[in-house]
Amino acid sequence: MQAELIVDARNAVGESPVWVPEENALYWVDIPAANLHRWSADSGQIDTWHTPQMLACIARSSAGSWIAGMESGFFELQPHADGRLDWQPLAHIDHARADMRLNDGRCDRQGRFWAGSMVLDMGANANDGALYRYNAGQSGPLEARLNGFITPNGLAFSPDGRTMYLSDSHPQVQQIWAFDYDIDSGTPSNRRLFVNMNRFPGRPDGAAVDADGGYWICANDAGLIHRFTPDGRLDRSVAVPVKKPTMCAFGGSQLDTLFVTSIRPADDHDEQSLAGGVFALDPGVKGLEEPQFELPG
Repeated sequence: MQAELIVDARNAVGESPVWVPEENALYWVDIPAANLHRWSADSGQIDTWHTPQMLACIARSSAGSWIAGMESGFFELQPHADGRLDWQPLAHIDHARADMRLNDGRCDRQGRFWAGSMVLDMGANANDGALYRYNAGQSGPLEARLNGFITPNGLAFSPDGRTMYLSDSHPQVQQIWAFDYDIDSGTPSNRRLFVNMNRFPGRPDGAAVDADGGYWICANDAGLIHRFTPDGRLDRSVAVPVKKPTMCAFGGSQLDTLFVTSIRPADDHDEQSLAGGVFALDPGVKGLEEPQFELPG
């Protein structure tokens, strides 16, 4: 399970990796740089597009564009081969404070886009973060579906879509919860503790679910990725050569590669450091293709 560096990206905060099978390519973001990146597995070429706001999370749309959670809400992005990026706002969010942005997010199995919000300064310890759902055709401002988070993270859905996972990665919380999820209405309920990450190395950052229902969570600050079984037992821990892995995603032609993004801290001036890079490893299980966001007509 040795992790291989595939892109020496040196991202400040690499996040939200998404595999696109028809392109044989991986997309991901660098949040503070407001960049969308693409790595071609065929050529190794890296393409980058700059966005108008900090870019936190992405999901592929049925039209081939991208739905993105940014600072002020949800946007549609259309990158072009010549480096141009078309963008348009879709739905606005009235944050609890001015100094907030969206953070971790993804589509549920039915193609609804979910994303959590956070205060920019994690040191403020402010639980003003909330979880939002964006359905095609909504305009906004969107209503918060869940409240009271400092740094919402780890959003993922079980293979059948009937369980939603969510974490709070802030050092004062470090919990992962499971919810019953109504796939018809897109409503989470029956919140319960899934894993108390204070018992394990690392803070619970971004996550992915494999085809067997295993929940893979990046253990930020510990250089590990943990796999928990659907009943919350630690099944295995995989090391990566950076301290701060942020999010993982399944990809490759058989969906049997786990891609991992990471953070390069501002005080990391080591030219030999791999921090901020994108990695690939063989997890020993297969993943699930990410659902697309269904745009209207």
